[in-house]
Amino acid sequence: MNNNGPNQQNSGDGNNQNNNNGRNGQSILWFVVVTLVVLFLMSTLTNNMRNITKQEISYSDFMTMVEDGKVEKVVIKSTTLEITPKEDTQDESEDAADSITNSLPTLPMSSSVKTYTTVRLNDEELVQFLQEHDVDFVGENDSTASYWIGSVLSFMIPLVIVWILLGFLMRRMGGGGAGGIMGVGKSNAKMYVQEKTGVTFADVAGQDEAKESLQEVVDFLHNPQKYEEIGAKLPKGALLVGSPGTGKTLLAKAVAGEANVPFFSLAGSDFVEMFVGVGASRVRDLFKEAQKNAPCIIFIDEIDAIGKSRDSVYGGGNDEREQTLNQLLAEMDGFDSSKGVLILAATNRPEILDKALLRPGRFDRRIIVDKPDLKGRIATLKVHSKNVKMDETVDFEEIGLATAGCVGSDLANMINEAAINAVKHGRKAINQSDLFESVEVVIAGKEKKDRIMSPKEKRLVAYHEVGHALVTALMKAAEPVQKITIVPRTMGSLGYTLQTPEEEKFLQTKAELEARIITYMAGRAAEEITSDTITTGASNDIEMATRIARAMVTQFGMSDEFGMMGLESIESRYLDGRAVKTCGDETIAQVDDVVKQMINDAYAKAKQMLIEYRETLEKIADYLYEHETITGKEFMDIFREMNPDYDSDDAKDTTLRTVADGAEAGKAGGWEDQLTLEDFGLGQTKKEAPDEDIFDEE
Repeated sequence: MNNNGPNQQNSGDGNNQNNNNGRNGQSILWFVVVTLVVLFLMSTLTNNMRNITKQEISYSDFMTMVEDGKVEKVVIKSTTLEITPKEDTQDESEDAADSITNSLPTLPMSSSVKTYTTVRLNDEELVQFLQEHDVDFVGENDSTASYWIGSVLSFMIPLVIVWILLGFLMRRMGGGGAGGIMGVGKSNAKMYVQEKTGVTFADVAGQDEAKESLQEVVDFLHNPQKYEEIGAKLPKGALLVGSPGTGKTLLAKAVAGEANVPFFSLAGSDFVEMFVGVGASRVRDLFKEAQKNAPCIIFIDEIDAIGKSRDSVYGGGNDEREQTLNQLLAEMDGFDSSKGVLILAATNRPEILDKALLRPGRFDRRIIVDKPDLKGRIATLKVHSKNVKMDETVDFEEIGLATAGCVGSDLANMINEAAINAVKHGRKAINQSDLFESVEVVIAGKEKKDRIMSPKEKRLVAYHEVGHALVTALMKAAEPVQKITIVPRTMGSLGYTLQTPEEEKFLQTKAELEARIITYMAGRAAEEITSDTITTGASNDIEMATRIARAMVTQFGMSDEFGMMGLESIESRYLDGRAVKTCGDETIAQVDDVVKQMINDAYAKAKQMLIEYRETLEKIADYLYEHETITGKEFMDIFREMNPDYDSDDAKDTTLRTVADGAEAGKAGGWEDQLTLEDFGLGQTKKEAPDEDIFDEE
């Protein structure tokens, strides 16, 4: 084996050299072809221009023109005469009666002709003849060298200009790739080394399982011998699957940084541009470059751009994309895994990828990069805040509980918003109130201070939000209230009630889901009880309640009518989580009836509770109307004051998760734990409307 290694390397170098020679030959051929075409066009154009501006006539016609006084100047050369007619002659209209003049077809008719030429005869009386008719004449010596220099320059200068413009257009048509149209089939991959990526596993938090799977790959690249001794092979590929913002690209860069090997990074869309067959050519070129730099890592982000299933259900039938995919499949089968070439790819749409691409032998591992849990969110917050000044009041556990369902990019954005908020208020370090304010900014936007509501609308919003909070306090299964506000936000809300879970949850009971529906209905119920009217403010409540109720019936098996039947499936779980029905229209109509009854029952329960505690509702709404923002602790203090005999075990204590004593009112925040619902397949909750009601102004 030792003897074969150098020979194989030399053979590879020879092949590469032959490939380079082939490419150089193609480039020279392109240059020659384009040059000949341009020369032909220039020659044709020059001849046409000469025919337009200079016309040959007979010597007798020349003599006639001189006699008629139509010649301004004559240049006498060794073999030819160049005649410049007078300007008024070119403007004369055609004289049909003058047969001689008519024999000069362009003299009276064409204003584009500037000079005429004729062959010089051995006419000794020519000079005297020109003098007699007052024609200017000069002699000019024909120089062969100057003629050729002028001819060459007249061709070369336009040729150079055309070649420069052509090269510029080719580069533009090639999409900026290497060599423009000459290198349109070359890969656009960016190659990094460890010093350039600058990312290690220490920079990735909240993805311990994914890191562990990738650390094994890194160890294989560092110490291949101990794996080869037992017969193990390096996985050919690993597919990173997860929601947007979870850190798939960051993990891939961390692998390259830890392994200290070249890292080729490109997006799936980089393979395909405007020319058919370009994608397959770029795939071949990418793998050739990777094998030259082995061991190395190839990272293809958003691989679904070229790896989409060839089945027509997922939009198959695109010949260019299929050619690219087929070439990728062939290359992944063809290269030797012992050379140390690892393929990493990332996608958030694994369900549409071609089955041939996902099979073992191509992508041996599928690594799920999921939304972080509480521990992961705390670790992620610490990583993103390591270069940010924090004071002693910061409690990442509280922020972690308040940000259930957030991904790493959300948490990084929150830290940055908190730093900006601290600077705005003249502080040298971030405190807890800055972090909670940043949570609200990311969820609902900034406070809209220029929006002024009428007293009637403001009071109606107060009743609506207190209705949510009061029903939450009256139910054990509901999550505690963190904050109530009627201050408008830039994302559209006129007020909202924030709830924070007491602990990390991965499952929700039927009672908890029913409590959520009742809580959503409480805002509309409070409007009807206090104002004897309803508004558009409950639109988001109705949407969320309907979504939960429908999922309970079609996905969770929590209805008596349908039992444990799966009536919907989830598509694009890592994106919008859209539900697709798997039953007939008649069954869907029956599902609608069941969902409607569930929501009506929840509305009746919410209305009954608020009627029973009407005085408490009025008291808290008046306090909220006056202060605009109250904390969960203030809310519960008024509740206990109005209901001293109420069993404290039955009331939901909203003081469990509040900001530290002395924190400024209105700076506490959080959002309801939507992670469990997303895991069940309800999809992502709109951040514009977190646990609150958006009052539509239309």
